[in-house]
Amino acid sequence: MSKSGETSTDRIEKKVLLRAPRARVWRALTEPAQFGAWFGAKMPPGSFAPGKTTRAAITHPGYEHLTLEITIAKMEPERLFSWRWHPGAVDPKRDYSKDPTTLVVFTLEEAEGGTLLTVVESGFDKVPSAYRATAFRGNRDGWTEQMKNIERHVTANPAT
Repeated sequence: MSKSGETSTDRIEKKVLLRAPRARVWRALTEPAQFGAWFGAKMPPGSFAPGKTTRAAITHPGYEHLTLEITIAKMEPERLFSWRWHPGAVDPKRDYSKDPTTLVVFTLEEAEGGTLLTVVESGFDKVPSAYRATAFRGNRDGWTEQMKNIERHVTANPAT
């Protein structure tokens, strides 16, 4: 495994030790309003559920013209949360709906001092070659930032 956590061109893996209990991290991942707060999206009311697709306006500066679209794959309380999406879907004029998706999996584990959160995004080798490398680089860097964002969120808002 490389220093940055990638093990191939097909997957990205990031880990962070969060100084928060698993229940707190789980809520940050799976309650849409909290998810949107750290991820950078204006989530619609409702809840995440396996098989459900959610669309939300991105609020991250420079990406406000984009829509986040995720389809929940699995939810195993306080252990695993996963979804599928189209990585690198940054051109609003392009239809990504027929392109393969990647799978994003968050796992939560008890760890000394808190919760070890791991995110793995896999399936990049099936992404069209026209934007595969750009999507991989963008998501690799994006997950680095998102892990910092969730860390800030759970430590700044411990009771929510």
